[in-house]
Amino acid sequence: MNRILTLLIGFFMLFSCENVKKSDVKTSNDTSQLEKKAENFGIVIHGGAGTILKENMTDSLENAYKAKLKEAISVGHEILKNGGTAMEAVTKTINVMEDSPLFNAGKGAVFTNDETNELDASVMNGETLNAGAVAGVSRVKNPIDLAVEVMNNSDHVLLSGNGAELFAKTRGIQLVDPSYFYTERRFQSLQKVKQKEISEESKSKLALQDPFIKNSKYGTVGCAALDKNGNLAAGTSTGGMTNKRWNRIGDAPIIGAGTYANNATCAVSSTGWGEYFIRGLVAHDISAMMEYKQITLKKATHEVIQNKLTKLGGTGGVVAIDKEGNVSMDFNTAGMYRAHMNAQGELIIGIYSDK
Repeated sequence: MNRILTLLIGFFMLFSCENVKKSDVKTSNDTSQLEKKAENFGIVIHGGAGTILKENMTDSLENAYKAKLKEAISVGHEILKNGGTAMEAVTKTINVMEDSPLFNAGKGAVFTNDETNELDASVMNGETLNAGAVAGVSRVKNPIDLAVEVMNNSDHVLLSGNGAELFAKTRGIQLVDPSYFYTERRFQSLQKVKQKEISEESKSKLALQDPFIKNSKYGTVGCAALDKNGNLAAGTSTGGMTNKRWNRIGDAPIIGAGTYANNATCAVSSTGWGEYFIRGLVAHDISAMMEYKQITLKKATHEVIQNKLTKLGGTGGVVAIDKEGNVSMDFNTAGMYRAHMNAQGELIIGIYSDK
């Protein structure tokens, strides 16, 4: 009887130990999965799309673009890596590109027909669906910062012109003399366009030219990001169209066209011929297709950019990231300045079409 009792006690203890081990393994696996999920973040940027051809690019200019793209995305990635928000990463990343004369945003903004600079920008928070935008500002050093202020500290979504700059003063946003935005290459580009306006046909072909994207129709900077908390954000900033008239506003400050973010789906920033992106509500359409058709980010961006936008007659591209950290950099032009970094710090930089 004692032997039987001893065996039963031994078996019970062995069974209990096995359960503890299995429980420990399960807990360990659960912890690893949680840690992995917490580390799921990423960031993607663009610096404009268009007829960007290798034969039109000097080695020094190509290297300058790649260096600036790397600098910009590294700033945002570091913020995300340290637990910062997607919105902060988007804003600070775009600041780097706004401060560079290489891109048509901020310092590098193109000139209007009146030889002035009119800048647009927008941001959207995927967690709250709150958004802010500004259009036609001429003294705001970093328009993306003002868009954030509109989102966070006003009852509005879009402010424009003098009113936007008055609001900027109340929020302590840095204002500069309009001469800050002067760059010789952008100014000379405008002069060339004006000189060649000898007919309505030539005007339509040249009015949108950008000196850094030869024979193109657009230049914009943008960013989309996913942070460790699972929140998405997107932002877009631009100087608009060379030789634009009548205070023309493109898609960059239009929520749903140039910028969109929704934690349920993805975050998107657009670059292209703004009128078509507005008509197609390109950024929102990508999110809507994911939500309603339950398709992947890559399938949604491909359908919108390669099919819908192309059939409409529009050209350009988007960068986007979904709630799982998947990224798409889709465009229907010869090239798009772009870069992506994932949670592991792997960096991808592209300029020309991979096709």
